[in-house]
Amino acid sequence: MSDIIQGEGLTVFTNPRAAGPDEAYGETRSRILSATGFDSAQAAVRAWPGYRETPLHTLPGLARSLGLGALYCKDEGARFELGSFKALGGAYAVFRLLQKKIAEHHDGYLPGPAEILSGAYRDLIRTVTVTCATDGNHGRSVAWGAQMFGCRCVIFIHASVSEGRRAAIARYGAEVVRVPGNYDEAVRHAAAEAGRNGWTVVSDTTWEGYRDIPVDVMHGYGVMSREIIRQLPEPPTHVLVQAGVGALAASVCAAFWQAWGPERPRFVVVEPEQAACHFASARAGHPQPVHGDLETVMAGLACGEVSPAAWEILSAGANDFVTVADELALEGMRVLAHPRAGDPALVAGETGTSGLAVLLAARNSPRAAAALGLDASARVLLICSEGATDPEIYRRVVGMDATEVCP
Repeated sequence: MSDIIQGEGLTVFTNPRAAGPDEAYGETRSRILSATGFDSAQAAVRAWPGYRETPLHTLPGLARSLGLGALYCKDEGARFELGSFKALGGAYAVFRLLQKKIAEHHDGYLPGPAEILSGAYRDLIRTVTVTCATDGNHGRSVAWGAQMFGCRCVIFIHASVSEGRRAAIARYGAEVVRVPGNYDEAVRHAAAEAGRNGWTVVSDTTWEGYRDIPVDVMHGYGVMSREIIRQLPEPPTHVLVQAGVGALAASVCAAFWQAWGPERPRFVVVEPEQAACHFASARAGHPQPVHGDLETVMAGLACGEVSPAAWEILSAGANDFVTVADELALEGMRVLAHPRAGDPALVAGETGTSGLAVLLAARNSPRAAAALGLDASARVLLICSEGATDPEIYRRVVGMDATEVCP
């Protein structure tokens, strides 16, 4: 079909339903992700112990080699101690859940992070159990948040989650349970177990009757976007953001749309070839699941169903939907570890390099590059969403430890 452009390891679909540059973010979308919600998350997360902005790197050498005007990379590998942007979402949703639980027992009073961390509500908080399904990083964030604020945590992982990622979650005191099937089946299993046991699901995906907590997760992610807005000298022309269920992509899209309005960048949603539910949904014009084992090296993106709340933002907010081959994400890890002259060496996991994978493929596909407007005038922002969250996988792909790349 004429609406699809394919290159080697790359497929591009330009969204015919994308909002025009002058379309306002609007009241309807603000009922999902609002500036007020981003403000609240920013205030809370900045008060957590160990908070600091993650760096935004400029990569002029790599930009030249790719034929771009400028290339920026937000490096989430240094986010708290978790090495991923996910630290902002799951843990913030745990905080909000506990805050509301305390308010139920104290005449609506909503304590701040310092008061909860002080132990003032320890006995009440210990009665709460949070749970979720995860590919790795989200579960680690929920477990970390539960440990930090003092509640119990049970995390479900599916069959293909690596042992390294399982151990990283367990390190934060969570009970980790491996279940058969893929990510979407693990999500359903976690919801069923929560219902049987009186636990609370802290998921980054919405479903009918379940929306508030995933919206808190997405507002938490907005802390990263607000940092980027402050760090960039001007709006980029393009932003390439990876999508699993779409929570990160929708959060970034909403924050940039609110901040930059008609100057907002061209928004490109990136998925693995084997788990491209947003790509399928964009073509269908409505949420469209994809089935199968969803096996991809980009483990954090191995999702077969879009989050409905995220889709309400992305269905008009995204200009393009792109799929990339696994081997290009692995190449991106090596490219960042062995930088061009003048660029810093960066450690990025296989999910974190999906946006760079698009640029590497477009370099060898003039039609795809033209369709995406990737030329010498383009100023492109990438979200390196994770560092070496599984050190063994990183070592196998790059040929050395992350500590050798960035001592």
